[in-house]
Amino acid sequence: MILSVDVGGSKVLVATFSDEGKVEKTKKFPTPIMYPDFIDELKKVVAELTDGQAPEACTIAMPGVLNRDEGIVVSLGNLPWENLHIAEDLKDSIKCPIYLENDAKLAGLSEANLVKDLYSRVLYITVSTGIGVALTVDGVIDQSVHDAGGKGMMMEHQGKIMAWEEFASGKAIVEQTGKMASEITDDNDWYLVARNIAIGLSELITLFTPDVIVVGGGVGTHLEKYHEKLHEELEIYRSHMIEKMPQIIKAQHPEEAVTYGGYLLAKQKLGHQDEPS
Repeated sequence: MILSVDVGGSKVLVATFSDEGKVEKTKKFPTPIMYPDFIDELKKVVAELTDGQAPEACTIAMPGVLNRDEGIVVSLGNLPWENLHIAEDLKDSIKCPIYLENDAKLAGLSEANLVKDLYSRVLYITVSTGIGVALTVDGVIDQSVHDAGGKGMMMEHQGKIMAWEEFASGKAIVEQTGKMASEITDDNDWYLVARNIAIGLSELITLFTPDVIVVGGGVGTHLEKYHEKLHEELEIYRSHMIEKMPQIIKAQHPEEAVTYGGYLLAKQKLGHQDEPS
């Protein structure tokens, strides 16, 4: 049994997987504001789902910057938690290896696994309240990509230096158009969305030369409405160093991607542990 925990700003999803990757049990609970309350509630839910059985491994997905080696949450985007030893705080009740990973990177790992027979270098971006970024190469997360995602990508926009997330995220779309992505019908608004996404995406394409780009998150679910416009805008911002633009596709399983990515990462880690030194 593999345990996978997806911690979001508003809810926590806990899932157990069989060794073959089948979801066995799931449970959600609202994310507590206070960290000690989160730990207490997570312990209760894990005990309920595992029914006293010790998992082989547990992956915890967090939306922020992490110290994986020490199992520490350095900072989070939507929660007031900093420098927390989450693996240490859970080891008395989750008696197995605990792996901490950024949620966008786990979603990227999951989506890359779905297209592994077609593409080697998969760039994943999730555009929702914020913007997450992940690169997977031959089925392995590339940790050279910083956890900060769009919050850490600074660029000039309308005469100001700001984070890509500040003008291209789902939150920014609401501020600019007065509408959520699901409510947009005007082509001019979609061009604005496409243009702002393309500004940061063109930089990522130049840096990471992906074979394909997978777009997830709430804004990603509407990709077909601005897909052509996004390609047009990317051509405008295209560097002469880019010989071929990658394909852009929509995430196949945006709701389950993070927890399934947690399962995949745990299996990889366990496999590495089994290898002779």
